[in-house]
Amino acid sequence: MRATQHIFDNGTALAEALADAVSHRLAAAIEAHGAASIAVSGGSTPKLFFQALSKRELDWAKVTVTLVDERFVPPESDRSNHGLVAANLLNNRAAEARFAPLYHAAPTAEVAAAMASAATAGLAPFDVAVLGMGTDGHTASFFPGGTRLKEALDPATPRGVITMEADGAGETRLTFTFSSLQDAGFLVLHIEGNAKKEVLARAEMSGEEVEMPIRAMLRRAASPLQIYWAA
Repeated sequence: MRATQHIFDNGTALAEALADAVSHRLAAAIEAHGAASIAVSGGSTPKLFFQALSKRELDWAKVTVTLVDERFVPPESDRSNHGLVAANLLNNRAAEARFAPLYHAAPTAEVAAAMASAATAGLAPFDVAVLGMGTDGHTASFFPGGTRLKEALDPATPRGVITMEADGAGETRLTFTFSSLQDAGFLVLHIEGNAKKEVLARAEMSGEEVEMPIRAMLRRAASPLQIYWAA
């Protein structure tokens, strides 16, 4: 296990520090390659981080933003990660960024996943990927008991977006595979609160990856996982 912990007193301090680190990585990628890519997660935890990052001075027109995972719902839904990112990240300076959604209006989630895979081809390895984690130990849409969990975690599964269904997922999900995320240039796990810290401690113990899928990132990611945690 190769992980580095960055601990902060509160979510605001974490958000500012993570925004600094991420903007530095994106700027370096633009300097080196003329473009940068970042995959971010949904939920309530990253809102302050998104707002802080949106104000960082960066050549945002050369940055492509996408999602680690998404629900099969349109962006106007209050369950949409796209909507969350649009409201909190894709404004201020970051309004110039290109956004590559995972949701596409399609007859099935499987068709939408294929469309998302095609639309995001070439973005990975991401310059930055920011993961979250649920209290069940899921990350991305790698849910315990998920219909395609073993496929999602298999390093032989190609880069791209696949569907996932699970009891704890609510809607059908669209998620990048493990192979798409694990070698990001800057791979972050952003968690807050003592409950999440306890979940992480359990995940660091022995046990099956399918029981707590965050273990796949802790154990097998090519990039050392950077854990940003605040009380």
